[in-house]
Amino acid sequence: MAFRRDPLDELVVPDGTEAKEVALETDGDVLVGARSTVEFGVRGRNILAGESVEFGGDIEAEADCRLDMWCDVADNVLVGQDAYIGERVHIGGEMKVAGDLDIGDDVEIDEGFEANGWIVIRNPMPTIVFLFVYLKQLLLIGEEDAAQRLVSQLVDDEDENEDAEPAPDPLIVPRNATVSDDAWRVSTPATIGDDCRLHGNIRAESIDVGEDCNIFGSLRAREDVSVGEGTRIHGDLTTRSGDVVVEPGARILGDVSCSDLELGPGAEVDGSIRADGEITMGTTERDLE
Repeated sequence: MAFRRDPLDELVVPDGTEAKEVALETDGDVLVGARSTVEFGVRGRNILAGESVEFGGDIEAEADCRLDMWCDVADNVLVGQDAYIGERVHIGGEMKVAGDLDIGDDVEIDEGFEANGWIVIRNPMPTIVFLFVYLKQLLLIGEEDAAQRLVSQLVDDEDENEDAEPAPDPLIVPRNATVSDDAWRVSTPATIGDDCRLHGNIRAESIDVGEDCNIFGSLRAREDVSVGEGTRIHGDLTTRSGDVVVEPGARILGDVSCSDLELGPGAEVDGSIRADGEITMGTTERDLE
């Protein structure tokens, strides 16, 4: 039986995510793997980070925030519910927690902290590590639905409401990644949802961009790249050994370099095209149906 890929071993940018000047904003949860660098601030529902993660701005969590040991946050941490801070974490600004604060040894908060609930000074369980390991085991036995439910259950202490709308997909930054206004660098596949607005060149194993996105940078991958309908890539699109699919109405404002290239109806490439294999141009038959 072939093992499925660990869902945390991939860059996943959910629908509607926007990279603004000072923060990366999403409606759902944010999970950041160990030893990653996020040069933005981060705003989301629940925010969880593994060991030695660096944030270049504020963290604003609508619900819970969990930072494992050795994390570094350049500015403030604002938490709408509870916070769990591992040992030797450094916060360059102030920390405000609406609920309880569970804090480890040797934590440095430059401008002080306050919590409306209980404050417990100890070494909290590294929940992000537990989450990664448990999720991986669920996937190994094929329990994908259980793994997806676990993500929501572990970061949300509220009772489930069957009538409530489903939670948005989480933003996932894999281990050892770099996310900045200049470049998003990962050694894993990258999946970008619909209606996203991102700044920076994207470097990944493979790249799948959804519909109606604006990517202000280039795409470079070792394997396949696909660009959804109506999306604009404000840069080059390059793959070392993979194929490229540009869906109808999408536009690449730079050059394209790949093995095989498939262009849907109305797709545009402003720069030059270099394809080692076949180039397929879509017809307008779809528009006539």
